[in-house]
Amino acid sequence: MTTRRNVLAGVLALASARQAWAQAPKKGGVLKVSAPTNPSSLDPATGGSGQDHAFLYPIYDTLVAFDYTTLKAVPGLAESWKFTDPKTLVMTIRAGVLFHDGTALDAEAVKFNLDRNKTDQRSSIKADLGTVESVEVSGPMQVTLKLGQPDSALPLILSDRAGMMCSPKAVKELGKDHDRKPVGAGPWKLVSWNDNEKVVYTRNDKYWQAGQPLLDGIEMNVIAETNTGLRSVVAGQNDFVYFLSPQQKTVIDRAKSLTAVTGPTLYCVQIFLNYGRPPLDNPKVRLAINHAIDRTAFSKATMAGLAEPAWMALPSAHWAYDPALANGWPHDPDRAKKLLAEAGHPNGIDITLLGYSDQRSQQRQEVLIEQFSKAGIRCKWQTGSIPEMSAAFFADKKGEGLLAAWTGRPDPSLTYSLMFAEGAYYNAGRKEHSSALTAALLESRASEDLEARKKAFKTVQKIVVEQALVVPLLFQLELDAVVGKVKGYRPNLLGKPRFDGVWLDS
Repeated sequence: MTTRRNVLAGVLALASARQAWAQAPKKGGVLKVSAPTNPSSLDPATGGSGQDHAFLYPIYDTLVAFDYTTLKAVPGLAESWKFTDPKTLVMTIRAGVLFHDGTALDAEAVKFNLDRNKTDQRSSIKADLGTVESVEVSGPMQVTLKLGQPDSALPLILSDRAGMMCSPKAVKELGKDHDRKPVGAGPWKLVSWNDNEKVVYTRNDKYWQAGQPLLDGIEMNVIAETNTGLRSVVAGQNDFVYFLSPQQKTVIDRAKSLTAVTGPTLYCVQIFLNYGRPPLDNPKVRLAINHAIDRTAFSKATMAGLAEPAWMALPSAHWAYDPALANGWPHDPDRAKKLLAEAGHPNGIDITLLGYSDQRSQQRQEVLIEQFSKAGIRCKWQTGSIPEMSAAFFADKKGEGLLAAWTGRPDPSLTYSLMFAEGAYYNAGRKEHSSALTAALLESRASEDLEARKKAFKTVQKIVVEQALVVPLLFQLELDAVVGKVKGYRPNLLGKPRFDGVWLDS
């Protein structure tokens, strides 16, 4: 018997079905993105900027993927892996995957990439694979990694640059030109890269994941000033802008055509220090720099207070965070002056810091100049683009420090190893700080047990804080703005935008 209730239920069901149909993912269209930086390289092994990832993700898939919200390791190009003993990792490679040039991604290709990442003179990620002694092809689609010591972090390390697979054929033929003409196995292929202007990608029609990608292409339009980038989205010239500051949220809220996307991240604004040479080889000088900073005031001035003061390389929400080390360097200009005097600088100290020339970075520099001056630290700044200043500090070893950011890594042991291990790219002096830190870094990767790893990280972080090997300032939230037609975007804890699953409703 038909009743009014049945009819109403049918109408509602039909409306719901129509709504679901209207929101079903669609293929096609080009996503236009406003990006705040120019990539340093489109080869994952040779780049020097943590902000390259947004440009690398379209081109490359990784051996291991990660869950966006938890950073848990999940299958990628390796469909499975297993530690057969603490020093042996066996990975089974997914069958049927092709690079953009049509060559096969097999065990030989994986070995080529891992060997290159570990040993190539130009590789900036050697430290990522520091525990890997050899890579063996143990089957057509299987590789066996022999380790010098147990390394439970290795699967997640292979979800980052070290696990991005390049075409061996392209690398061999192109050499250094592969930086600008990359060939991967990701959902999109590079079309063109015009420096400081635009990076263009097109669909990889032979991508291994069924139904993906949804977008025909992506245009990454390099707009260094995020205010200008945000205006380009408001005006409809671009569809998506990322790396916005909290002060810009009011603009998003006022624009009826935009939606704000937010989420926690590992993105830490900090000053990298070259502690391998004077004057920063003296821990009292490094401690003085940290005590000179009022992190709460810095956050209010530069982030409208919408950030978490940083005391280590991990935010308070992270499983390896040690609350006992919070406020390890309380703001105390007098204490900073005393430490400088004890280090042989009774009249203060002059240092040269490198930084970036964008508006947000300059604001941070101005706040630090004022705070440092109250502690007798006279700071001179040299500024330029992110690739220029990053290379000047980490490669050319210019300046005492670099005001930049650590953009995070899936496993915390990789974060600490890349910044503090001897020879690591982001350890500007390339010096071993101490045997105790080296041992603690190894211990943090020795076990798959989470509690054992937490204990090891306590030791690592205590050494870093007590010796003031870095100047962490704050953790910022991801804040992006999207137009209404952009669907399916999900932020991730790394705070580095990925466009897997994104589609355009138009």
